[in-house]
Amino acid sequence: MYVIIVYDVEQKRVAKVCQYLRRYLNWVQNSVFEGELTPAKFQEVKSGLKGKIKKELDSVLFYTLRDQSLVKREVMGVDKNPTDTFV
Repeated sequence: MYVIIVYDVEQKRVAKVCQYLRRYLNWVQNSVFEGELTPAKFQEVKSGLKGKIKKELDSVLFYTLRDQSLVKREVMGVDKNPTDTFV
């Protein structure tokens, strides 16, 4: 499945959340990650995030699609971290 994760966490937890998500997904912009995950890995990511955020202060949004072909991605301005794979 293709996953997009967007988060808004308190400043002191931003680095922890960012570093954690980089292990699983592509960083595309401040507080935005995307990429392919198996359902098991997606559950692993969500479980790991529970220990890194404070539910009463922070927010994490999960968008899931069957695959990347369902996503139309358009960038206006600088594409900070393109997710194209070079072969």
